[in-house]
Amino acid sequence: MEGLLAISIGVLVAAAVYLMLARNVLRFIFGLVLISNAANLTIFVSGRLTAGAPPLIPVGAEAPLGDVANALPQALVLTAIVIGFGLFAFALVLMFRAYTTLGTLYSDEMRVAEPREDRS
Repeated sequence: MEGLLAISIGVLVAAAVYLMLARNVLRFIFGLVLISNAANLTIFVSGRLTAGAPPLIPVGAEAPLGDVANALPQALVLTAIVIGFGLFAFALVLMFRAYTTLGTLYSDEMRVAEPREDRS
């Protein structure tokens, strides 16, 4: 199962890099979302996939009994999902604002700081 997840993480990263190398800002944002999901999946897999019980400690014991799921990667991934959604929403609004102001989504044509000189 870990091998299949490793291959899917590799495919996600490859697709994200491909999208992020495009000159289109919308594709860059989608690539950012994909690489964020690949990182979340990597963190989740690092906690080992077990069919264990929840990490609850019985009364009178000092540690959980038997195989238990690791709660730390799950908490980290949940936090990363919330932060990633906030970043995606901000980037989408920023992209929409850039499109309405500049009229394009291609980064080569977004020349506000360095306008082209008219040589007429």
